[in-house]
Amino acid sequence: MFKISKVFAFEASHQLTGMPAGHPCARNHGHSYVVRVDLMAEELDELGMVTDYHNLAPVKEWIDKNVDHQFLNDVFPGMHTTAENMAEAIFAQVRSLMASFPGFDEQWWVECVAVSETAKTWAEFHG
Repeated sequence: MFKISKVFAFEASHQLTGMPAGHPCARNHGHSYVVRVDLMAEELDELGMVTDYHNLAPVKEWIDKNVDHQFLNDVFPGMHTTAENMAEAIFAQVRSLMASFPGFDEQWWVECVAVSETAKTWAEFHG
């Protein structure tokens, strides 16, 4: 089994509603987010790759356009913008963006999206 990963970064704010009074995450606050996308394949293609890293360019474009410097509660309405929920939502977006590339879901697939809000925390969603 082969795995490749690519990391993306963005700045954004959010507010976790429903948190106890006085909890710092109950206030509007921001993070320097890091998103890691893991792609898997059982075999490499004819060039010796899972897939070309360039195929992940639409992910960067989507992040830059939709979540960078945004209030995430507006980007993901009705969702608690926890790192866990964001990992799942971004996973779905990445799968959708990757669906048009050769070999997707036959030779290679999106295995995991991980989201970090701080240097010490990560949440992952595996498909």
